[in-house]
Amino acid sequence: MTAFRLASALSLLALIAGCEMLGIESPEKLAALREGEGKAVGSACRHAARAIEDCYALNPKAPKAAVFAGWREMDEYMRENKLEAVAPALPRPGTRSEPVAQAAVDDARTGKPGGPPEHKPAPSAGAKAPHSS
Repeated sequence: MTAFRLASALSLLALIAGCEMLGIESPEKLAALREGEGKAVGSACRHAARAIEDCYALNPKAPKAAVFAGWREMDEYMRENKLEAVAPALPRPGTRSEPVAQAAVDDARTGKPGGPPEHKPAPSAGAKAPHSS
């Protein structure tokens, strides 16, 4: 009977030890993964010239301590190696870049930097609209 209990205990231990092979993650492993992802987010934010506050706002689920650690490490690395930040290609969520771009185009047309573009009056109802050939 003791041999049966010993064999049962060993097989139970083998099953428990094999949980990682089944894809069941331990809390320590999940914490390390979240820490690494937070550092990666912080590093990417610093490299993209985003302020740490913006990084927190854009990544609310990331642990703030890890994000800050990654941001700080990337800042030190960029300063040591004299690297310039890369401007983010995508605007922040919730911002509209189209009006700013359109204003720049309008300014270039009118030759007036700054102020609003001049608006031409709409043709009256009786006037002929110019046509292009």
